[in-house]
Amino acid sequence: MAFIDESTVAGLAEDHGVPADVARELAGLLRPCVLLVERGDLPEGTRPAGRSGGLPALPEDVEWPGGAGPFAMTVDCAALPHDWLDIDLPRDGHLLFFTTFQYEPEDSVVLHVPAGTPTAERALPEDLDSAEDEAYEPRELFPLPGLSIDHDWYGAPAATALRKSDPDRAEKLDGFVEVLVSSVHNGPRPHPVAQLGGFSVQWQEPPDQDGLVLFAQIAGNGVDHQLFTLNLVVGTSEDISARKWGELRFEQQC
Repeated sequence: MAFIDESTVAGLAEDHGVPADVARELAGLLRPCVLLVERGDLPEGTRPAGRSGGLPALPEDVEWPGGAGPFAMTVDCAALPHDWLDIDLPRDGHLLFFTTFQYEPEDSVVLHVPAGTPTAERALPEDLDSAEDEAYEPRELFPLPGLSIDHDWYGAPAATALRKSDPDRAEKLDGFVEVLVSSVHNGPRPHPVAQLGGFSVQWQEPPDQDGLVLFAQIAGNGVDHQLFTLNLVVGTSEDISARKWGELRFEQQC
């Protein structure tokens, strides 16, 4: 409940015919996240927090990661609302994501380039797969604080009891959750190009469980506007805090 006002939850629950105990239970299953979205209806003056596509800016002594590619996204850590997140991301510098949306992303890589490091834009390596021999079209991304809900919310005790006692309320419960997760926005939750932190919005078995948390997820159709895949990056909170980027795991869902 730290990220949403109790009176807001109570009002939304009343509007959707959801009992107070169920509303409190589901509000307790929320985690904050940052959505990276295209300009859309964001207020003028919103500072960009990254870019999808384009070419990476790498230090002189850092090569394009061997076997990785193409370049999917860069995140300007200094432009993120860090106080909103509950994972420990770098406060400055840039996070660079190299991953494929064409097939399983076994050789995907995350790099962090510290602030103030001299960099230069790096051309695509010659050995990239022929299907990915062009850089994705660059698009600015903007940060938007968001909320996400535990994948297992549907099995929460009070919610389960409500559905069993009154099956007609199941649809109302779904509507309440959708509005609850969207309550920090001026309107419905947008479809982001990427999400940092929070619970994954997965299409299959969630990878952020058993001690792993979501670091980032990137929508394939948000980067190349063709492939309906979702690349998820997970790791332990400890490895993220220790900047052990090589310990992160990538998974693709279609």
